[in-house]
Amino acid sequence: MMARPEWTHNADVVVIGTGVAGLAAALAAHRAGRSVVVLSKADRARGVTATHYAQGGIAVVLPDNPDNQDSVDAHVADTLAAGAGLCDPEAVSSIVADGYRAVSELVCDGARFDESVPGRWDLTREGGHSRRRIVHAGGDATGAEVQRALDHAARVLDIRTGHVALRVLHDGSAVTGVWVGNPDGCGIVSAPSVILASGGLGHLYAATTNPEGSTGDGIALALWAGVAVSDLEFIQFHPTMLFSGETGGRRPLITEAIRGEGAILLDRQGNSITDGLHPMGDLAPRDVVAAAIDARLRATGDPCAFLDARGIEGFAARFPTVTAACRGAGIDPVRQPIPVVPGAHYSCGGVVTDVYGRTELPGLFAAGEVARTGMHGANRLASNSLLEGLVVGGRAGEAAAEHAAAAGRARAVAPEPIAHTALERAELQRAMSRDASVVRDAAGLNRLSDKLSWARARAQAGRRDFEDVALTLTARAVTAAALARTESRGCHHRAEYADAAPEQARGGVLRLADDQSSVLVEALAAVG
Repeated sequence: MMARPEWTHNADVVVIGTGVAGLAAALAAHRAGRSVVVLSKADRARGVTATHYAQGGIAVVLPDNPDNQDSVDAHVADTLAAGAGLCDPEAVSSIVADGYRAVSELVCDGARFDESVPGRWDLTREGGHSRRRIVHAGGDATGAEVQRALDHAARVLDIRTGHVALRVLHDGSAVTGVWVGNPDGCGIVSAPSVILASGGLGHLYAATTNPEGSTGDGIALALWAGVAVSDLEFIQFHPTMLFSGETGGRRPLITEAIRGEGAILLDRQGNSITDGLHPMGDLAPRDVVAAAIDARLRATGDPCAFLDARGIEGFAARFPTVTAACRGAGIDPVRQPIPVVPGAHYSCGGVVTDVYGRTELPGLFAAGEVARTGMHGANRLASNSLLEGLVVGGRAGEAAAEHAAAAGRARAVAPEPIAHTALERAELQRAMSRDASVVRDAAGLNRLSDKLSWARARAQAGRRDFEDVALTLTARAVTAAALARTESRGCHHRAEYADAAPEQARGGVLRLADDQSSVLVEALAAVG
């Protein structure tokens, strides 16, 4: 029996999410003349997003930088190297080449970046980059500045807080709208174009750098809509999350730019963690550094490693966000090494799209961390996330507006109910942290798969219930993908398969099984 909507609304484009990709998309669709509704499950306007917490900056090649000798080709090469054979080179080239235009548009919306001299942006370098090409704001508060500028521009938009997108509605051949829960009950926003920009899945784990809303919603919505997802086994663990002795929830990120300015990673005995491991040392790609820290901690039994930034002149002024986070935990980074551990940070895979955010279902688009464009491959290069969110978010908004104009008004109907299941969140997070973290093996992943099969029926009485259902389904997808990839590649490390297998240099495509609760890996096959 179909549910009965308690309210209805009509729009041309619905955007789910208010981070960089969501607002870039919504603004682009609005500027194209379409009516746009933006859904945010946050209880207040401008809820904190992953964009807000991004510290390092935006990787972008500047056309007028005589001191750096940078190029689009060099940025592409660094991205491909970090992606460990799974990037789509054409997608990377397309997005990187469009970066300066997208950042310039953001400046027109009011963003202000730090300058080395008046009129010239200051550039820093992060892990995996061969050049200084990271623009930043407020020292280490780039994400907050990007979010501020987009929030200001988005005052013209219809942003609805406290609205949880529960299902993407379609008629089997095209999108018709979204089934939404809000304080007035469940209702329908009919629209021919829907853009998923719901962010990541960091709260699969007990400790993460992600905000509380990063619960894999977009992955679950896409799977329920019959759309493919890919490369979910590639979850990037940031090497340096602040360690304060606490074990759960969101933890502050210690930006990679600190290592770009000369900080070094040490164990408790004062030994270098990355010495001799990689030609780039502490600035090696994130998967290399995170795995090195994890291995050292396993070997020593120590609870954390240390980032020694005491040699950086003017540290507090250059990195005010990190300084405040450290001092809040009782650490003075100017005088003490910073205790750090790897933390769940960024999903390199997601809903399969092209570089314009289009999925296989007409009218459904995805952008930002929830999408798999081919940009990141098996491991995201530092500061490419805000770049991709700006570029693909804007493109998805334009494409969604174009599709809406061509499709005309949509009329959605309420969905058939699904028997949802979920594990208790803390139980799921403990299991994921134990068996699908920085290093995985078949025994742990099979134990995790068995654990997930214990999920029990869960009615979606509110946001928390929906998130637990989405987390459980997303955990099944991550586990299935990690079991299928019997190699170590990028940020997916299998203990029993130390090396990459050339025949597995392909993306793994996943879809929801007919029982609506398990996830099938179709193949390690080329996508997109």
